Amino acid sequence: MAAMDLFGRRWALRIIWELCAGPLGARALLARCTGVSSSVLYQRLRELSSSGIIASSADGYELTRLGTALGHALQPLDEWAITWAQAQEQNDQNPA
Repeated sequence: MAAMDLFGRRWALRIIWELCAGPLGARALLARCTGVSSSVLYQRLRELSSSGIIASSADGYELTRLGTALGHALQPLDEWAITWAQAQEQNDQNPA
């Protein structure tokens, strides 16, 4: 349940998702996570870092081995979300 508590916090999964493509600095993360405040971003970065999911690097923040494995685990969820969004769009276009 500790993992669910961590990942259930607002912006945590989004930060992990953005780091799947490679290291990013805090400013780049702020730009990609539209709507997150800098204080919340830094709080999540600290939490994810202390949990061993991300680490600081010369390039900013990056996923650790555990974080990369989590990123791979999120891929099927992303695929499901795309399918779901397409179904929602079809339902909106063709109401019953």
